[in-house]
Amino acid sequence: MNHTDPMHSSVCEKLDIEFPLLAFSHCRDVVVEVSKAGGMGVLGAANMTPETLAQELDWIDERIDGMPYGVDIIVPNSTAAQDESIQEADMLAMVPEGHKQFARSILATHDVAVGDLEERARDKAHVLGNSLRVAGASRLLEVAFRHPISLIVNALGTPPPVMLEMGKKHDVPVGALVGSKKHAVEQVNAGVDLLIVAGTEAGGHCGEVSTLVLVPEVCEAISSLREVPVLAAGGIVTGRQMAAVMAMGAEGVWAGSVWLTTHEAETSAVVKEKMIRARSNDTVRSRSRTGKQSRQLRSAWTDAWESEGPEPLPMPLQSLVAEPALDEIAIRAQSGHQGAQKLDTYWVGQGVGLMNSSESVRNVVYGFKEDFLTAYERLAAILSD
Repeated sequence: MNHTDPMHSSVCEKLDIEFPLLAFSHCRDVVVEVSKAGGMGVLGAANMTPETLAQELDWIDERIDGMPYGVDIIVPNSTAAQDESIQEADMLAMVPEGHKQFARSILATHDVAVGDLEERARDKAHVLGNSLRVAGASRLLEVAFRHPISLIVNALGTPPPVMLEMGKKHDVPVGALVGSKKHAVEQVNAGVDLLIVAGTEAGGHCGEVSTLVLVPEVCEAISSLREVPVLAAGGIVTGRQMAAVMAMGAEGVWAGSVWLTTHEAETSAVVKEKMIRARSNDTVRSRSRTGKQSRQLRSAWTDAWESEGPEPLPMPLQSLVAEPALDEIAIRAQSGHQGAQKLDTYWVGQGVGLMNSSESVRNVVYGFKEDFLTAYERLAAILSD
C-alpha cells in the first residue's frame, strides 16, 4: 500500500477523490485546501442566504482547480417554525421575554455590554426563517446545483423530496447525517446515496450513542436493505481512528472539529487557543444553543444555561436567544474583554483533546494519511506473525 495511491473505497469511486476524508467546514478556505490535498471539502451553508451561498461557491470555484467539493444544508424534519406561513415577526414574538432576559443577565454578570441584541435577532430570524424550511432550502439547493458540486448533504433528518429529486436530476449523490440505527434505516429507505453516521462524540448536533458502537450497528442494519456507503463521524481527528472505523465497515470518515484549530479556519484566535488547551471532557452536549442537542466547548455561557437557565426553546427559537448574544460575546472576546473570553464558545467534538496545535489544513490531511498508513501497517504486521 502506498499512501499516495487512491484508496480502494466506494466513497473514493463515487466522489472521484483520492482519500476518503470528507471535511465539513463553514470556512471556504478549508473546503478548498482539503479538496486540493486529496480529500473532499464540504461547505456548511446552514446559516447562509441564497445570495451568500452563491458568493461563497463562486469563490470556491475560482480556486479549487476543478477538484470535487460538496455543500451541506439543514432541513430538519420538525421545527417550531416549520409552517411556511409563519413570518419572521411571528418567530420573534414566539420567544419568551424570560429567555431573552436570562441571556442578557449572563452578559451583564461578565460585564459584557449588551449591544443591540434585538436587531441581531431580527437578522437571525430572516436567515433561519428561510434556511430551515423546505421553501428556503429549495432556494439554497437551486444555488448549489448551479455550481459543479459533487455532493449535497442534509444535516438533520431525512432529506426532503426536493433534495433527492434534484440530486438525481443533476447526478449528484445525496448524503444525510444520522445518529441512530433507526434513522439510518429510514434514510436508506428514503433513497439517500451516502450515510454519515455520527456518534455522540461529534461536535454540533449529535445523538447519544458512541461512534464505536454506532458505526458497526448501522453497517449491519442496512446491509440487507441496499448498498449505501457509510462515512463514520464523531471524535475522529486522526488517521488511526479512521483506520479503526473503516475496519468496522465504514468506507471513510466525515470530520468537522479537526479543522477548527487550523490556520485557515473561521474560528477566532480566542476560541482556537481555548480548543488547543482543552481536554476531551471540556465539551458539553446541550440544547441551549439551537434547541436540539449539540456538542460545544464548555464555557461560562454553557455552564450558566446548564445550572440555572430556563428550559431551552425548540429549534429555531432557541437560536434567536443564543446566537445574538454569542455573536456579541465573540466580538468582545476578540477585542480582549476577559469576561467575554470566559463566555466564548463554539461547536466542537470530544476529539478536541487530541487537537493540541495549530497547523495548516494540508498538513492535517497529510497527517491523516500518514497516521492511517502507520495503523494499517501495524495491523498487517500483527496478521503476518
